Amino acid sequence: MQKRTHLVGEAFSVAPETQVTLMGWVERQRDLGSLVFFRLRDRWGSLQVRVNEGENPGAHAVARKLRAEFVVSVSGVIKLRPEDERKDEPGGDRELVPESIEILGESKTPPFYITDETPSDDTLRMQYRYLDLRRPPMVRIMEIRHRAFFELRRYLDGLGFWEIETPILTKSTPEGARDYLVPSRVQPGRFYALPQSPQLLKQTLMIAGTDRYFQLSRCFRDEDLRADRQPEFTQLDLEMSFVTRDELFEVGEGSMAHIFKEAIGVEVKLPFPVYTYAEVMSRFGTDKPDIRYGCEIRDFSGAFSGTEFRVFASVLEAGGAVKGIFVPGAKPSRKEEDELNAFVRKGGGGGLALLRVQDGNPTGTLAKFVDEQHFKALREAAGEAGDGTFMLMAGEPDALLPVLGQLRVHVAEAFSVPKAGGFQFCWVVDFPLYEPDEETGEPVPMHHPFTSPLEEDIHLLESDPLKVRADSYDMVMNGVELGSGSLRVFNPELQRRILRNLGMTDDVITERFGFLLKAYGYGGPPHRGFALGLDRIIALMAGTSSIRDVIVFPKTTSAQCPLTGAPSEVGDDQLAELKLKLRDGG
Repeated sequence: MQKRTHLVGEAFSVAPETQVTLMGWVERQRDLGSLVFFRLRDRWGSLQVRVNEGENPGAHAVARKLRAEFVVSVSGVIKLRPEDERKDEPGGDRELVPESIEILGESKTPPFYITDETPSDDTLRMQYRYLDLRRPPMVRIMEIRHRAFFELRRYLDGLGFWEIETPILTKSTPEGARDYLVPSRVQPGRFYALPQSPQLLKQTLMIAGTDRYFQLSRCFRDEDLRADRQPEFTQLDLEMSFVTRDELFEVGEGSMAHIFKEAIGVEVKLPFPVYTYAEVMSRFGTDKPDIRYGCEIRDFSGAFSGTEFRVFASVLEAGGAVKGIFVPGAKPSRKEEDELNAFVRKGGGGGLALLRVQDGNPTGTLAKFVDEQHFKALREAAGEAGDGTFMLMAGEPDALLPVLGQLRVHVAEAFSVPKAGGFQFCWVVDFPLYEPDEETGEPVPMHHPFTSPLEEDIHLLESDPLKVRADSYDMVMNGVELGSGSLRVFNPELQRRILRNLGMTDDVITERFGFLLKAYGYGGPPHRGFALGLDRIIALMAGTSSIRDVIVFPKTTSAQCPLTGAPSEVGDDQLAELKLKLRDGG
């Protein structure tokens, strides 16, 4: 085998008549008899190769044997193509005329074409992932991921952070999902857990005086999967001592701005706007708002004061509210109105009342209950003066918000509501410390049990825990939560109070978290941090909807790997070494 002299992409810029040896895969081949054309592809691009039987019979004989995905070495001269044959693409003005072609590896017929088009069968893609990764869109995604990770490290190093690896085999602690457990051979009956996050260990690093830590951390959660979840994933894990929330925000915003610019050439607007949890729930009906467009939720209760519309009047008399959104330019048909009502009911709402505005006047069934005074109040409450449609609901105020939040996102797509372009970031702050468990109603952490309450709410911990707000924050972009963080509890007694609220006894607290509480006894600094889901961020940067596209070897929704066959059965001898025995049906 000859030495490769150039990458295929490098051959795009060499001078004509340059002698090169290129290596890669045959993208496709056309046999025209005395002329054979094929495209040679590697990670950096693809280039046409032209083989003329009259000029080189030996190379022509080899070229006729080539099939898609054969691996070849081609030595020859770069020539300019005739002007009428040049393509408007990288390397489209030239071709390689070979002196010799060597087949380095043959290929069976691939189960799908290696093109820009994504194969429709995701399981087949993952089963033959090594072929899928040859496709140009996947090469681009891998390049974005590499560049973003490299630039994150470079940026944070410049701010004085140390990258420190924490253990993969660790202790099982409650993090909000089931742990993956690993049995210990040398200590039968005991188990390690794969980390859901390095939360306790990065806090321990702050106690150790590290001051500024980060890690591109591998995390593991045994939970039901969907498009944006995988059993193993990568997050940017970051912690800082002695900093205010605004100082931490500067690091988070700067790191995102840096990687977006360096990896995909996009400028991110700084600083990110900051909203409270209460504010985004009232305005957007969700704690991950898409701020690229309007249609914000408004309270129209006052505008319907004294209304003769019985549905709204009875709700208002009972202490309820009328809330809704205004969709500029929307003119839903009768069929679309029925579809909107079905969407609302599916989301848990009781129904939707529509008031159309055409040529500045109210129209539709609801219009007869809206006099001039009511209509003026409606438009003032909405802050809108143009034509469009009011979409209104009546009921218990807090129950309306999530349904209207879903409706807002739905109508933005259905009626092509104008959006600001690009990537729109924001922070959401001051979440509740606890939320009620869906089954028992007992308080459970909204984030995790090491989140510090706001100082002014600490007195409510035992008396009214669901009213306690946390010094916590989420980073959100285009309606997607990228990650979250908080001021950590660094007072051991306060930490015990928070854990007791979760029903833990002092003995349980000591057994599970004793090493952290013991460490705080030797001087723990105030510290805060965040964790951002890098797979999700890369997916958004690359314009793909699933994080499976940005993880090199992903799992299916049943947590299986079609490529390797994992998880798989193990032999009885391995189980015996671990002192384990499968139950019947296991």
